[in-house]
Amino acid sequence: MPSYGVSLLSGGLDSTTVTALAKGKTDHLTALTFHYGQSHSKEVDCAAEVARSLGVPQELMDISFLGQVSWYSALTNPERFPVPEDREAAQMGNSIPITYVPLRNTIFLSLAAAYLESQALHAIELEGVAPTNVQALIYMAPNAIDYSGYPDCRPEFFEKMGESLGYGSKLWTEYQVPLQIEIPIIEMSKADIVRLGIELQAPLELTWSCYQGGDTTCGRCDSCILRANGFKDAGYLDPALK
Repeated sequence: MPSYGVSLLSGGLDSTTVTALAKGKTDHLTALTFHYGQSHSKEVDCAAEVARSLGVPQELMDISFLGQVSWYSALTNPERFPVPEDREAAQMGNSIPITYVPLRNTIFLSLAAAYLESQALHAIELEGVAPTNVQALIYMAPNAIDYSGYPDCRPEFFEKMGESLGYGSKLWTEYQVPLQIEIPIIEMSKADIVRLGIELQAPLELTWSCYQGGDTTCGRCDSCILRANGFKDAGYLDPALK
């Protein structure tokens, strides 16, 4: 059964690990990277390096208009909304932080599904692949445990989105091929994600998780703190910091 897949690759630890996992499970995999108006392009550059290292074709999509739509966020509008720093883990789980980008994953999922559906429909309608032999897989790297409490990183969000994408797609309504959302690290701790990435020989040394740009990570934002704790708890040095 030929499988067609897309993996949303931001250039960070989590998405790199998931993309490495998806590579071994998908016949035709494309890494999708979005430039969505975030405050720096460092992670986008790292995503390109990760894709090359993994040998996975990459599509870089410029949707920087999202910064105008989802403007209430420290990631798209840092001049108005500073990135929180030096927060304890308990603080991170108390409320949804200002680094949340309004409906970002909803938009990412819709775009990824459209790209993937185009591939699957082409295979069915022009290449003659039987619909019963087609799998369509969207790989994403949300994490609901060691994360900042984003509402669009929770299992129930992806369950409902999977249903909605099916009802809105030709792939499902005509051919009964679901757009499957794969979220393999959703319930893993950050330490478990580190261990999985190392086991898969993912190029973690090329990744960037910091909310800030620059030559070195800030070490103070939520993402840096969670990453550092993950490597420490897993018993490894972060190769990106060597």
